[in-house]
Amino acid sequence: MNGPESAKLYRWDEIPRERLNPKLERKIVSGERVMLTRIYLAKGCVVPLHQHENEQLTYVVEGALEFRLGAEDGPTVTVRSGEVLHLPSNLPHMAVALEDTLDIDVFSPPRQDWLDKTDDYLREE
Repeated sequence: MNGPESAKLYRWDEIPRERLNPKLERKIVSGERVMLTRIYLAKGCVVPLHQHENEQLTYVVEGALEFRLGAEDGPTVTVRSGEVLHLPSNLPHMAVALEDTLDIDVFSPPRQDWLDKTDDYLREE
């Protein structure tokens, strides 16, 4: 059983931004079974079509993202400030920033490819 000494406080201001490409940056906080990320997307940023076994919640704090769900010709949903999109495990999706956007993504389990920096699909311009 974990005691109070196993708790850890994080301050977003003390976590450096990781620049993935000219239009995409992030900050990551991860535990053993859940990951919380701040994602900074410049207007026009495209997150390419991908899928992962991790369940995902995307909360748009500022701005707007248009998600395409399923295949490249699948339905779209626009997520605006104050809204949350749930993406179940293994659902193909992509996103486009309709304006400068800050979102909070939660993943369970944590995205190992993000932690070990093997997420090349995000690092392309």
